[in-house]
Amino acid sequence: MDLRTLKSILKFISIVGVALSIFLFSAIFVGWLYNENYKTFLYFDLILLVINIAIYTSLKNDKVTLTIRGGIISVNIIWILLGIAGATPLYLYTNITLADAFFEAISGFTTTGATIYSNIEALPKEILYLRSLMHWLGGMGIIVLGVGLFSLLNPTGSIALFKAESTGIKLDKATPKIKDTAIRLWGVYIALTLADTLLLKFAGMSFFDAINHAFSTISTGGFSTKNASLAYFNNYTIFWITTIFMTLSGINFLAHLKLFTSGSTELYKRDEVFWFIAIFLALSTILSLIQIFINKDNFLHATTHAFFTISSVITTTGFATLDYEKWGNFAIAIIFIAMFTGANTGSTAGGVKVIRYIVAFKNLIIQFKKMLHPNMVAEIFIDRQKLPIPITASTMGFIFLYIITIFLVSLYLFARGYDMLTSISTSLATVGNIGPGFALTGPAQNYEFFSSFDKLLLSVAMIIGRLEFFTVFILFSKSFWKKF
Repeated sequence: MDLRTLKSILKFISIVGVALSIFLFSAIFVGWLYNENYKTFLYFDLILLVINIAIYTSLKNDKVTLTIRGGIISVNIIWILLGIAGATPLYLYTNITLADAFFEAISGFTTTGATIYSNIEALPKEILYLRSLMHWLGGMGIIVLGVGLFSLLNPTGSIALFKAESTGIKLDKATPKIKDTAIRLWGVYIALTLADTLLLKFAGMSFFDAINHAFSTISTGGFSTKNASLAYFNNYTIFWITTIFMTLSGINFLAHLKLFTSGSTELYKRDEVFWFIAIFLALSTILSLIQIFINKDNFLHATTHAFFTISSVITTTGFATLDYEKWGNFAIAIIFIAMFTGANTGSTAGGVKVIRYIVAFKNLIIQFKKMLHPNMVAEIFIDRQKLPIPITASTMGFIFLYIITIFLVSLYLFARGYDMLTSISTSLATVGNIGPGFALTGPAQNYEFFSSFDKLLLSVAMIIGRLEFFTVFILFSKSFWKKF
């Protein structure tokens, strides 16, 4: 790696570090507001701010040129550093190990929502807020925030970083400049967060609970301020508000941006959005019917909890209104399907994403047809546009990496002595950034019982899932490093 690339990476990291430090002051303000011991947190944040300002200042006169490779390295380093930065206040303020703190912080920033805390309500308000804030920053992608700032210095470098972090199949710019797109996306993100906060407040939550749950909902994270998650509130209005906003957050945010900026609903008509909503409605309806006819629940109770649960799982949010493991095997099978599905590319959700299943299914149909007609020339069309062959290959590669990663993590957990359901669901829940799994990591359980090494491995799994595999696994390629 040449010196110029190293300086570019350091400069970008320092910008993200400064931005993170500024956001962390809001958690310190919460500590001050509730008369908590905020001074230790303040000292840590000031040190973090000073270090990053010093790095940036020392490099301010250096020309920044960050390639795709530099962007990939930056993204990987930043997610590790985010885990360390987020873990430090957790370690200082709560009685947990460093591995626990790192796991919780990574779970926060990757919007996984898996927690090691068994008594969440005993945590200081500033720590509860910090957990939700990590979700909120990680949801849209703190890298995108960095892109908006970094593009002021180097627009070409910002495109490299946007591609490294982007969750879409391809870079789909809503405006000519990446900086404008990033800033406007954050505007939409903030608007949805405010709307959700106000509605939750009017529905009966305190303002503190409302802002925390809005942060977790719009980011599709899942951290709650209550041990029982949203079940604590026992309020159908709150459940439906959260269901709606989780579902909205599972849709490509560029579609929301188009609606906010030009009133256009064009992007809502895309194949991926259609199939996401169709799958969500189908699974929710089936789960409702299971509740009504098998478990004998009344209509309102069944539909409310079924639609909430499917929305929570399919968008990889991880909230719970009850322990859905008690619904029986048929219901668990339906929820498993939702866990594997995921939401839209360009959303804050994790998982495979619906568009990749569409591409894979269409590719499979073509392969069947070619068995009967070997000389047939067939192409995949998405939204009436021909999909380039490299993107099809990349999609199939992603699905393979997704499956093999889940298999390896599951195999490790099973070899450690955990039962098959716990092993598979925990692997899926962490790699897919979902949060709760089944059995020992079910919606009524937590991740506290895992060993320190287990938690570190699962933290890596969450990062791999958040960065969508290629961005991490490419680091193990010799050709990647030979290019420098």
